[in-house]
Amino acid sequence: MSDEFEFADKGNKIIYQTEAKGFNPGLIVLLVVGGLLLTFLVGNYVLYSYAQKTLPPRKKKPTSKKKMKKERLKQGVSAPGE
Repeated sequence: MSDEFEFADKGNKIIYQTEAKGFNPGLIVLLVVGGLLLTFLVGNYVLYSYAQKTLPPRKKKPTSKKKMKKERLKQGVSAPGE
């Protein structure tokens, strides 16, 4: 089969119509955007897993004296100096 089609119009002229060659532009945009999104997600996962292995665990915030005093009173132990 050839890529050309012949059509005869009323004036007995032959019109040659060829199919467009190449990729669909919508497909190219979809592939580029999909590839960038996939690269972004995979990169984030790799960085996250690397950070989990290498970074030390986060330090807990020190509890304030007020909170410590409340906890001791709840447990029934009197705070020092009282």
